[in-house]
Amino acid sequence: MAVYVIKMPDIGEGIAEVELVEWHVKEGDAVVEDQVLADVMTDKATVQVPSPVHGIVQSLGGRVGEVLAVGADLIRLEVEGQGEAQDDEAAPSFKAGSAQPQTSPEPNEEEAAAVHTPAAPAPPEQALSPQTHQSAPRRENPSGKPLASPAVRRRALNEGIDLRFVPASGPAGQVTHEDLDRWLQGGRQIAARSGSAPSATPSMVPRSGVEEIPVIGLRRKIAEKMQQSKRHIPHFTYVEEIDVTELEFLRSKMNERWGSTRGRLTLLPFLARAMVLALRDFPQVNARYDEEKGVVHRHAPVHLGVATQTEGGLMVPVLRHAEAHDLWSFASEVKRLAEAVRAGTAARDELSGSTITLTSLGALGGIVSTPVINHPEVAIVGVNRVVERPVVLGGAIVVRKMMNLSSSFDHRVVDGMDAAQFIQSIRGYVECPSLLFVE
Repeated sequence: MAVYVIKMPDIGEGIAEVELVEWHVKEGDAVVEDQVLADVMTDKATVQVPSPVHGIVQSLGGRVGEVLAVGADLIRLEVEGQGEAQDDEAAPSFKAGSAQPQTSPEPNEEEAAAVHTPAAPAPPEQALSPQTHQSAPRRENPSGKPLASPAVRRRALNEGIDLRFVPASGPAGQVTHEDLDRWLQGGRQIAARSGSAPSATPSMVPRSGVEEIPVIGLRRKIAEKMQQSKRHIPHFTYVEEIDVTELEFLRSKMNERWGSTRGRLTLLPFLARAMVLALRDFPQVNARYDEEKGVVHRHAPVHLGVATQTEGGLMVPVLRHAEAHDLWSFASEVKRLAEAVRAGTAARDELSGSTITLTSLGALGGIVSTPVINHPEVAIVGVNRVVERPVVLGGAIVVRKMMNLSSSFDHRVVDGMDAAQFIQSIRGYVECPSLLFVE
């Protein structure tokens, strides 16, 4: 027997260090070639590191949350034959962003669709059969909890599933999303008949205990980004009420006529178009501020960041040259970017370089919000939900579809008057949507 050392691979892009966000194995585990050993995170993407050989885990190179340098020892395996420390040419292959993002980033619930369809689940009886999972016995981490990724744990919590009673099929004995699918399809009923599931407990009983959740991976990146934005940028938020009745009527008619052939349009493409047109008169808003050099870079192209919610947190994929997109190409590209960040396949240049950001919580948008600027940009436009409200129009009280824009600006770069006029310009295009199509 010998020791085979797997070093932290060079992910490229000039990255010198990465954060260890999850171990998929522990000391004493048997691993096979191509089995995922760990998830590591760069500034933008999560990367899965596989094993290039068969072996037994002898030691791990760090704890979850630690930052490791490229070339540092990641894991030591006990292997047959003569072992060797791995050099750069023998580095394991990996896929940048192949792991589920521990982000992001949704621009709008209607803009997004799942990109991976799980394999057809086995029947519930088979899913609970001991023979079904002989190749992946249940293993537990030192805390006694079943092995599962943060995304799986979060889903199980939301679905009310106790992971202790879900048979695991992952290569390292971890519970996967497919295991949860099988459990939801019938495992609960079968477990209840067999008496293996815990009985329901009264809701009005005292509870105790505190769960410690390390702030690591994308959650740490989000925290650092938000802290940087609020610490360095003097925000001010401007809220304006907009009548979207005519726009919603136009959108409905366009979807009736072209929705089946070109795709259905949400509100976001129209707002993006209005922003592009308004920015022609307010170039100081489409900018990035270099604090160290004391220079504001005003951009001619509109590289629009679209805030996107993912299982792990908020991400901001970038739609480049929004000024060159029509409504349908904008909708299609935003949908593609949302799918990419949720699947963890977005390229690095699709997650950086935005000049202004559009953020929306869709139907949950509330009445007013105070969005945080995406540093080092100087403005962010926030969309609140559309509601029917009585308004006075031409001396009469009528019901109209109303929406607020809650937008934040960097007061070092954008004056209050300019910010107000910029939002009023957007309002003009939205309330008279025919202007969106006039150059």
